Amino acid sequence: MTVSDIQARAAGIKLFLMDCDGVLTDARIWVLENGEDQKAFHTRDGLGLELLHRAGIQSGVISGRVSSALTRRAERLGMKYVRQGCEEKEQAFAEIVADAGLTNADVAFAGDDLNDIPLMLQSGLAIAVADAAVETREHAQYITQARGGHGAVREVVELILKSQNRWEEMLRHYLR
Repeated sequence: MTVSDIQARAAGIKLFLMDCDGVLTDARIWVLENGEDQKAFHTRDGLGLELLHRAGIQSGVISGRVSSALTRRAERLGMKYVRQGCEEKEQAFAEIVADAGLTNADVAFAGDDLNDIPLMLQSGLAIAVADAAVETREHAQYITQARGGHGAVREVVELILKSQNRWEEMLRHYLR
């Protein structure tokens, strides 16, 4: 797929969905003594999602795991869709797309592992992070330069907003 093909797909995106572990985080999970887990999120990914929302594009997470850290982070960032503990990620994807009143072509999905491939294949723009599993990268239309948890989400946001000619508008907020 050429750069212009990717940009054309990104230009039509109205919803950005992603996996959590390995996309919003670096895939590592710290298990604490009390049984809770802890994750690290990249602040640039957070600001990127805030910019995406300001531009009127919704976001969400579909995760196989359940994490209170993800719940808190998603809430702070204003992510509209958060589905956790999904054994059937495809069902959650279909429900979110229907709830948003969109078609699969309107959705970008970013993943890092094998269980993300079905969602990538259904999306208008299939994204794999740089350190995704080989097979996941093979099914992506766009592979980020950044690794999961290290700015990959921000990179996708910039791709979408630049392809929609909205990036400069979003920058004006900071360049007054």
